[in-house]
Amino acid sequence: MASHRKWSPTGTRIAGIRTPALATAALTSVALLSQTANAAPSADSKPSIEEVEKKVDDLYHQAEAATEKYNATREKTAQQRKRVDSLLDDVAQRTEKLNTARDELGSFAAAQYRTGASAPDTATLLLADNPQDYFDQTQLMSRLTSRQKVAVDDYITEQAATTKKRAEASQSLQTLTTTQSALRTSKADVQRKLAEARDLLSKLTADEKARLAAIEKKKQEAADRKAAELAQQQAAAEKKAQEAAARQQTTTGTTGTTATTGTSGSSATDSSYTAKADKALAFARAQVGKPYVWGATGPGSYDCSGLTQAAWKTAGVDLPRTTWDQVNVGTTVPLSDIKPGDLVFFYDDISHVGLYVGNGMMIHAPKPGAYVREESIFYGGESIIHSVVRPA
Repeated sequence: MASHRKWSPTGTRIAGIRTPALATAALTSVALLSQTANAAPSADSKPSIEEVEKKVDDLYHQAEAATEKYNATREKTAQQRKRVDSLLDDVAQRTEKLNTARDELGSFAAAQYRTGASAPDTATLLLADNPQDYFDQTQLMSRLTSRQKVAVDDYITEQAATTKKRAEASQSLQTLTTTQSALRTSKADVQRKLAEARDLLSKLTADEKARLAAIEKKKQEAADRKAAELAQQQAAAEKKAQEAAARQQTTTGTTGTTATTGTSGSSATDSSYTAKADKALAFARAQVGKPYVWGATGPGSYDCSGLTQAAWKTAGVDLPRTTWDQVNVGTTVPLSDIKPGDLVFFYDDISHVGLYVGNGMMIHAPKPGAYVREESIFYGGESIIHSVVRPA
C-alpha cells in the first residue's frame, strides 16, 4: 500500500555509487569549506589600519628593547675584551720572564759542569795545587749553589703564576666567545623585528598609508594637548609658589624679623642643576634632525640612550650606556615636579628614554626610520611613562 511505502530521497552518483541527498549536502558543504580555506584571504580578513599600527608600534618597541639588550651585551663584550687583552699581555710578560729564568738556570748548570758539581772532599784537597786553590773553588761552588737555589725557587713560583694566568686567560676567552655569541643573537633579534615592521608597512596601499598618517596626526595632537595641560599646571604651581614667597617676604619685612630657612641652599642646588641641564639641552638640540640608528652613540646618529648619554656627558655627567642603568642614576622625581634636563623613561621594561626640555616636551631619538626630534612626552599616552629621573 502506498501509505506504508518508505520515502526514498533522490540521490546522486559519485564514482558509480548512489549517495543519499543528505550525504550529498554534507559533501557539498565540505567542498565549499575546503575551497574557502584554500582561497586567498578576503578583504575582510586583512588587518585594519589600527591593527597594523598597533603591530608596527609593538615591533618597534620590541626592537628598542632588543637594542638596549644589544647595547648592554656590547658594553660587556668590550669590558671582557679588555680583560682578555690584559691577561694575554700579562701571560706574555710572564712567559718572557720565565724564559729568562730558564736561561739563567741553564747558565748555572753549565757553570757547575765546568767547575764540578760534587761537594769538595779530601781527594779534592789533595788534588788542589795549594790550599788557596781549594779555598777559591769551594767559595765559587758555594755561591753558585746559593744563587741556583734562589733561581730555582723563582722559576717555580713564576711557572705557577704563569700557569694560573694562562688558565684565567683561557676562561676569559671562553666567556668572551659566549658573550659575542649573545651579541650576535641580540643583533639578529633587532634586525628581525625591524624587518617585520618594514614588511607590514610596505604592504599598505597609498590610501592606507594616508589613513595611517591621519591616525598618527590625531595621536600627536592629543599628545600636544596633554603637554600643554602639563605646562599650564606647572605654570600655575610656579605662580602660587612665587605668590607664597612674596607674602612671606612681606610678612618678614613688616615684623622686622629674619627667618632662617633652607631655601638658599635649595636655590644653589637648583642653580647648579640648571646650569648643567642647559649644557645637556644645548647639545641635544644640536642633534635634532640626525637619524635614529640602533646601537649608535653619535656623532652622526643615535639611539635613545646613546643620545641622553652624549648630551649629559657635555655637562660633565657620565651616564651608563643603557636605559636600564640610566634609570638608576640620580634622583627619581614625580612627573608633576619634572624640570628641563630630566630624563623621562617609558614602558614597563624601561626600553626608551628622552630628555625633557620643558612645556611637556622632550628631545629624543624615537625609532628606526625617524630622526632626533622634539616631541610631547605623552606621544604614546601618559600610561607608558615609567618614571622621571634627575641625573645630577
